[in-house]
Parts: sequence; C-alpha cells; structure tokens
Amino acid sequence: MAELKTKKNAASPETFLNGIKEAEKRSDAFTILELMKKATNSEPKMWGTAIIGFGDSSYILSNGKENAWFQMGFSPRKQNFALYLTGKKAENYKEQVEKLGNYSTSQDDGKGCLYIKRMADIDEKALRALFNSHVKAAKAK
Repeated sequence: MAELKTKKNAASPETFLNGIKEAEKRSDAFTILELMKKATNSEPKMWGTAIIGFGDSSYILSNGKENAWFQMGFSPRKQNFALYLTGKKAENYKEQVEKLGNYSTSQDDGKGCLYIKRMADIDEKALRALFNSHVKAAKAK
C-alpha cells in the first residue's frame, strides 16, 4: 500500500499564510487559524504543503492500518477555504451549519468538509460554535 503523502511537518503555518497574496484572503486565513486554535486549544501544524491542522487524531483504514491525522484543519485554496472537520459529516452539526451563511459542501469529499469563500459571508459566532461542537464530539469519542 502507498504511504500517506499528507503528513505533519515542521513548516511554519504562519509563514505559509503570510505567502497568500490577496490581503482579504490572508486576513481571513489568520482569523480561521485563531478560531481553530482557540477551539482545539492546540498549536497549528502544517500537514503537507497546504493544510493546517490542529490537535491529534487518527483514522483506521479498511485494512486495519491506523493513520495519524489532525482533529480539525483548513486549507486556503485558490477558490475557497476548505474546512476539515474530520470524522463527522456536516449534517451532524446541522444547527450550527444552518446559521453559518454562505458555504458549500461536496458529497465526494467524504466526511466533514465545508467550503467558504470568505469570512465576510460567514457568521463568525456560528463558525465558532461549529468548531467548539466538533471538538466536544471528538473528545467524547
């Protein structure tokens, strides 16, 4: 079986985010970073070259192998921010998700991936509640 390509590494999340050229997107990225940092009470770590993860988690493949992963994370993609709420589908957080504002999901992305274009389209209080609910559920697991 192929080895997992996206691994935690020593690269600086702040340096990565400071490389975002658009000022609004860079500012939004730092806002998401702070919200996730507070929700998880964890320092951000780079996973691969473009994902920032918080906390430690793992998942088990169908062959029984366990892979290290993050509890929650995000990636500032060109078109949008991908928010990774690992281990749970977005509908498990229906109450908070309905209050978010303008977001999207993709059935093909598996569990817990939300997409937002910018923070101005999102209710920050609802996003904070969503992150906190996710962390609470992950700790109960």
